[in-house]
Amino acid sequence: MSGRVWVGTSNRGFAQQAQEELKRLLGPAVRFGWLAPGETFWFQSPLNREETIAAIQRQEPIFLRHLFPADAEKEWTGTSEEAIGAVCGLIEQERAALGLGSSIAVQIRKPEGESQLPAPSSLKAELDVLLEQEYGLRPVVRESDWILSVYMTRGRLYAGITRPEQNISDWSGGAVRFRKEEGQVSRAKFKLLEAELAFGLDFHSYRQALDIGAAPGGWTSLLLERGLAVTAVDPAKLDPSLLGHPRLTYLAKKADEVKFEPGKFDLLVCDMSWSHRQMAKLVLQLAEALQSGGTAIITVKLMHKKAFQSIREVEEDLSGAFTLQKAKQLFHNRDELTLFFLKS
Repeated sequence: MSGRVWVGTSNRGFAQQAQEELKRLLGPAVRFGWLAPGETFWFQSPLNREETIAAIQRQEPIFLRHLFPADAEKEWTGTSEEAIGAVCGLIEQERAALGLGSSIAVQIRKPEGESQLPAPSSLKAELDVLLEQEYGLRPVVRESDWILSVYMTRGRLYAGITRPEQNISDWSGGAVRFRKEEGQVSRAKFKLLEAELAFGLDFHSYRQALDIGAAPGGWTSLLLERGLAVTAVDPAKLDPSLLGHPRLTYLAKKADEVKFEPGKFDLLVCDMSWSHRQMAKLVLQLAEALQSGGTAIITVKLMHKKAFQSIREVEEDLSGAFTLQKAKQLFHNRDELTLFFLKS
């Protein structure tokens, strides 16, 4: 498979940062153009397909949420027949590599609000039937052998076939979706769920967690579900559904008013809407309470035009006590990103 034009996606408003990362990884000769301004773009890599994938996998970008190679790129008038024809041509070309009976996830997107193009859901349904009946492939939604990615604009259609790990995220466009549960405390829970996936963590493996700025308790609720004992610190009230939980200790105080015995916790989480440097100062004050090698998951609020500076400043502020493992702007982040540290 070959292709030097790619489709990249970031969180809305952070495409410029994603493009800057690609320049650093692939070289200044990389070229860009908009597909959905501020969020989705095409880029032309100066490297070949394998070299581009390798460069991005070596140092996963913080702000680039998803990408795929345009193995097929077609001018079109926007009909389903044209889209299916382009995809079939690509499948025929790669049929031997795909292998009979392999599972494939079809992921189709278009710019938000674009009503003159086929509905992705109906086009996906047609392609699923075709891939199974004509090519002997097995359409699935998750955990596939291959991903067929399609991005539609009014004048152009892009399609590519990849292994899931080559797209950064195996979710369509990197949009990680969780089902809202009855009685869910807050949507902030989705951020911690996504962080668990993005950082390769298993919260079941931890025992004692400290949640700074916990209210109303979205992150606390998830950690309790995972079986941890949680100490939640916040002067604001926790959701009533959490109060009285046998593994919850709730301290209605500010984070700078509490102190714990050294090494009491093996997990520290913090999702506060304070400035990034204030947040780092608070976390540093409580660092002694986290055991050596313990995990810290921290949300950092970003200054739009100084996003990389914000990351550097937090890393520097915490460098005496913590080592940064990974930084990622998750789908459920907005004007922020999430950092994964280990206690030094």
